[in-house]
Amino acid sequence: MTRSVDDPLAALANLPTIAHPTVSPDGEEVACYYDVSGRNELHVIDVETGERTRWSDGEVPRNARWFVQWGADGDRVFFHRDEAGDEQNDIYALTREGEVEPIVEMDGQTVIYDVGTDGETLLFGSNRDGQMNVYRHAFDGDTTKLTDYDRAVHGAIAAPTGDRIAYATNETDDFDNRDVYVANADGSEPRNLEIGEVGAEAIPVDWGPDGSRLLVGDNTDDLGRVGVYDTAADDSEPITWYGDGEYEEVPVSFLSGGERIFAERTRGPLAVPVVYDAATGEGRELDLPEGVTTLPPMGPSEYAVGDDRLLLQHTTPTRRPELLVYDLETDEYETLLEAEYGPFDPEDFADAEYVTFRSDGVPETPARAVEHAPSEELEIGALLYDSGQRPSPLVVNPHGGPRSRDDKSFDLYTQVLVSQGFSVLQVNYRGSTGRGREFVERLIDDWGGAEQGDVATAVEHVLETRDWLDDDRVVVFGGSYGGYSTYWQLVQYPDLYDAGIAWIGLTDLEDMYENTMPHFRTELMEKYLGAPDENPTLYEERSPITHVENLSAPLLIVHGVSDHRVPVSQARLFRNALEDAGFEAGANGDFEYQELGEEGHASTDRNQKLRMFRQVGEFLDRRVPDRSDGE
Repeated sequence: MTRSVDDPLAALANLPTIAHPTVSPDGEEVACYYDVSGRNELHVIDVETGERTRWSDGEVPRNARWFVQWGADGDRVFFHRDEAGDEQNDIYALTREGEVEPIVEMDGQTVIYDVGTDGETLLFGSNRDGQMNVYRHAFDGDTTKLTDYDRAVHGAIAAPTGDRIAYATNETDDFDNRDVYVANADGSEPRNLEIGEVGAEAIPVDWGPDGSRLLVGDNTDDLGRVGVYDTAADDSEPITWYGDGEYEEVPVSFLSGGERIFAERTRGPLAVPVVYDAATGEGRELDLPEGVTTLPPMGPSEYAVGDDRLLLQHTTPTRRPELLVYDLETDEYETLLEAEYGPFDPEDFADAEYVTFRSDGVPETPARAVEHAPSEELEIGALLYDSGQRPSPLVVNPHGGPRSRDDKSFDLYTQVLVSQGFSVLQVNYRGSTGRGREFVERLIDDWGGAEQGDVATAVEHVLETRDWLDDDRVVVFGGSYGGYSTYWQLVQYPDLYDAGIAWIGLTDLEDMYENTMPHFRTELMEKYLGAPDENPTLYEERSPITHVENLSAPLLIVHGVSDHRVPVSQARLFRNALEDAGFEAGANGDFEYQELGEEGHASTDRNQKLRMFRQVGEFLDRRVPDRSDGE
């Protein structure tokens, strides 16, 4: 295991990491973030030779959270730059010669949506005026606001003909709804395509090369599905759906001049690439090893390397992400950029066992904060990583989002915990993605409810069925919504845990509503909980801060001071409430508190990752002792 390395935390933090690979317009190069030099930098890889060239020299952010996008001419790459990880991005361009220039400098958060094929315009989203809306920037200097909606606008893409744009937003009273619109290039005459039913979510993904067909996704039938909408059709059935509805599928892009459709299929804990013939509807999974094969879902990316080859990113729980080029005609692939392992081998890492169990959202462990009636009993999936320690302490690691899931990909934080002797449990509680709209919507109006019961039930299940786990050394550790879960597990089910680590987590839901970014306010808080004045009891009851007196295990609170998603006030308020309730802070106290300077909502920077790893490891050393000798 990784514990054979002298300093596994430093070695793991220093493993070079690939982020946001994107194919150039001519299909001959791939731009990506890569920190092989010790700092995140922009690299460009020649697809045929594999030669890698570094374009940047410290100009790009240290944290590789935000994606990059090629210019239409292939001679420059656009990137997001913020200050100290605060995500209040401006847009910059970097040329092959290493020249950097600001493209869009604007108050608030700015996000690249698309680059016009004419090479003259850039579509981006910004919350400058409050809500996230669409803007167009002409490279001659003019910036124009194209939309002005009360709800956030998602995923704007420009037609290759340059005369139209497509985007998604919601003008209904149903907060769960999202519709696809097509408008003129200047934002005028927007038309709702009315894909699916009200209350479902639809989104545009890619234009066909002729500018008439639009690749879309929708979850009207529960599981996500892939469709092509013909905007030039004059009949009542302008959309063609693909797949048999057995699995959740997400559209990715058109391929081969629009003759093929690339999609991602979820099968349990796996992500599998699928290609459909656009004319016949025939689809097939690509022939790749079991694991997670995809590209990062944030932001626009090009995947085609010529007409019949695809850029893919593949990973498993024990194999770090690497870039592949897949030939659709021969079903063979080659590695474009191999993962680096430093002093490790893949077999040094812990593999993931997929575990399922039944849960009605009410565990046997007593609820100390809020009593719940049983919800519908569901099969819940989880991943269990065995550290090999006997007996083994356990870290329960709820995912963030909450609209997300854990899958069979390489998880650095999991391997860090395993290196410290802990087995790790990750739970895809109700509300997680990959199982359709109904499963996701079970979390609406119920934060801190049945989904947290699923987490606690998962802990009970593995403790009962794996006698090698030590039920006297159980820790809960999560970030973002996983941080909320950590706080909530500790105040709702304190009898279950011996320690907790809450990282960038939510504690006071009303304060979160008032201080998060506008699009998180509407698309996260109001979507799931309504507004505080509409549901004041829910906001108060489901806030961990309301129940601080229930804390009975040592707690480490960690939060970045530059966080605009989950503001640092969330940590400060909880710390103050603990102190007011008589809890003592300090290394030997009831809780420990750490604010991270120059950091926002987590970071991929090597030094900042190592800082977090050290804090977690040292806390576990102090608070969950005697791991190495099994006593």
